[in-house]
Amino acid sequence: MPAEHTRPVDAAAPWAEGWRTVGVTGTNGKTSTTALLSAALRAADHGVFTVSTLSFAIDGAPVQAPRTWASLLELGARAAAGGCRHAVIEITSQALARGYARRWRYDVGVFTNLAEDHIEAHGGLEDYLAAKAQLFLNLSPGGAAVLNAHDPAALLIERVLPDDLEVIWFGAPSRGPQLRGGARYLGARAIEVSARGTRITLTDTPLAARLGPAPLEIPLVGDVFAENALAAACAALALGLDGDAVRRGLARCPVVPGRFEIVHTGPTIAVDYAHTADALARVCEVARSLAAPLGGRVITVFGAGGGADAGKRGPMGEVVGARVDRAIVTSDNPRDEDPATIAGAVAAGCRAGARAEVLVELDRAAAIRRAIAEAGARDVVLIAGKGHETGQLARGVTTPFSDREVALAAVADA
Repeated sequence: MPAEHTRPVDAAAPWAEGWRTVGVTGTNGKTSTTALLSAALRAADHGVFTVSTLSFAIDGAPVQAPRTWASLLELGARAAAGGCRHAVIEITSQALARGYARRWRYDVGVFTNLAEDHIEAHGGLEDYLAAKAQLFLNLSPGGAAVLNAHDPAALLIERVLPDDLEVIWFGAPSRGPQLRGGARYLGARAIEVSARGTRITLTDTPLAARLGPAPLEIPLVGDVFAENALAAACAALALGLDGDAVRRGLARCPVVPGRFEIVHTGPTIAVDYAHTADALARVCEVARSLAAPLGGRVITVFGAGGGADAGKRGPMGEVVGARVDRAIVTSDNPRDEDPATIAGAVAAGCRAGARAEVLVELDRAAAIRRAIAEAGARDVVLIAGKGHETGQLARGVTTPFSDREVALAAVADA
């Protein structure tokens, strides 16, 4: 892994000189972790500038602008003029590979996890991880690295960290064995998920004691969000926030659009952005946890994007096919590829999963309508892959399309 870094990094502009910034990277969970941490900062009465996949936001108010460096600087200056002195920035591997960890000064870095996504864009898994590691190699002296103690990739990042960083670990058992622990670990001893949100009982560590004895509660639905909440809490504590403020902020965090967003009940219909095998496995298990107590089924509508990472299509299908009762494979931003070819690879993986009944319906709107028409009141319909997106990209043309809107229209017509 390359160790190129320059520390300390200069502030991006004079108004950012006194700022404290958290960068959040990883394959899955970046947007939710960013939202949860921003909510904790607001609960502690800190003005916060947030940059995520969804939008820019100043003190929680979304601001739509092009995702460019110029927009970042313009809106950051506006946030500074309004009193913001903290920023939480979701930073992708592509941005890190372009050197963005040396263009904005980060004091705390959060690594959520590593899964197979955007691999081809980086040339291989090692280069993909190396890009993410750039955030941590360039953190401010005396800063903090918040790493997932249940992800082996975090141990590789740990090996290249500058010696003066504080290392804080977080994790939930649903990701796998705990690989790091000790006093600087914040973990989940138990996670309870319902349609109202997620409740996290913490392991007994000094870091957990700073948050108090009661479980953490968040309005986001799913054990993956418990993991994101733990990451956000660690970053907040690294910034010096009071445990009470962290707890209040997490509890008040709005549901993140397109992240297991429940848009209807009876049947339960959830829209999620999951588009990797890891993320799909986890959201399908959340859907199962909601359906099982009612004796209901899980029906999942999903596909795979075109243009890159063809190798992940079969594994995506297989994890869904092993976890749900009915899988409707459809189109998802095919770009310049044949949608039927993509769906064929996904459906083959689904059948290898050996549990789900598999159907292919390339018309995404028709697939969503069919899933909802087939669902009973106790069932869960999971519409995965596009989440918050409002367009469908094919043959160079983006057509307006929202999973949420199509689902609600189908319910209204039922």
